[in-house]
Amino acid sequence: MRPVLFVLLWIVLCLVSGCATTSAIIMRNDPLIGMVVQVETGKPVSFSGLVDTLNHSDIVYLSEKHDNPIHHVIQHRIIQALVDQGRSPIIGFEFFSYQDTPLLLNLMDAGGKEHSPKMEKAIEQRTREKLGWKNQPDTMWGYYWDLLKLVSDNNLYAAGLDLPATEKQRITHKGLDGLSAIELQQLFSTGLSNTAYESYMKSVFVKVHCGMGHDRMTDRLYDTWVTRNDRMALSVVELFNAVQMQERDKTNRKAGPVVIIIGAGHTDYGLGVIDRVHHLKPDAGQINLSITEIDRAPLDLQQYLSPLSLEGLDPLLPADYLWFTQRVTYEDPCEKFRTALEKMKKHKEETTTSDSP
Repeated sequence: MRPVLFVLLWIVLCLVSGCATTSAIIMRNDPLIGMVVQVETGKPVSFSGLVDTLNHSDIVYLSEKHDNPIHHVIQHRIIQALVDQGRSPIIGFEFFSYQDTPLLLNLMDAGGKEHSPKMEKAIEQRTREKLGWKNQPDTMWGYYWDLLKLVSDNNLYAAGLDLPATEKQRITHKGLDGLSAIELQQLFSTGLSNTAYESYMKSVFVKVHCGMGHDRMTDRLYDTWVTRNDRMALSVVELFNAVQMQERDKTNRKAGPVVIIIGAGHTDYGLGVIDRVHHLKPDAGQINLSITEIDRAPLDLQQYLSPLSLEGLDPLLPADYLWFTQRVTYEDPCEKFRTALEKMKKHKEETTTSDSP
């Protein structure tokens, strides 16, 4: 793959997953901010009513935009509310791989012990390094460390869900058809295939790529996307099965629900991870709370609730519940992208002209 394609691929992945961090939020007044709406009815629900619903679910998705601090505050509040109601949820994180789970459990084991501030800082730094987050932005790490501390302080369990970073990179760089037989044997697949969903997701990749499509790159992005969703679905089912094996935890709290911290792209419209979990465990009750930034332009509530129509599928609602929040930024990332491309193009033309005899 040419160097410029690696740059474009990085931009796509960042735009899809929300990997940019912003310290300041530009505020815009919008009547929807702070409102929680049941999508099917279009009616607001109270926080206590929401928590009661989540409390009676098997699997709860707290779908986020990764770099929005408000989303992590909401996740923190919901997990704490479940604990306050006598529950012992298991927390699964998209941002950690399933192979990281022993490291997370080591941290949880230390949760009930008293440590000096210096020791607490050392534990954090050691955990961060072992999880491969040493070179990641401090702000982003802080969001997930806060959630890990909440889990640890309440003597809960946490687990990673995703593929290891090296596996994701291999699929993205080579595509599934470029992997060795050994690697393919080690990957998990639900076997689900949906042409309409594939076309939809590829259109999303092109859109966040600011309209610049590249068939081979898009195919590899989709391969990575599906393989990740399959692995995370398996991880979610494994956590669900663990809850079923233990009715109460060691402090006599009722086990569960499984609470999943995940990017909204993996759960929108019940597709991605949710439909794959349903395929593997059809009797598990799943609820998707999509913590949703308001749009750049003011929209009516009904515009947020519009279903997605894909060929061969019934109209799909965006989620079970939407919790509206302020945006991290109102800037259009494609404007910056187009400007950068124009500069690259101009520089190339100037270099070509200067090199001409």
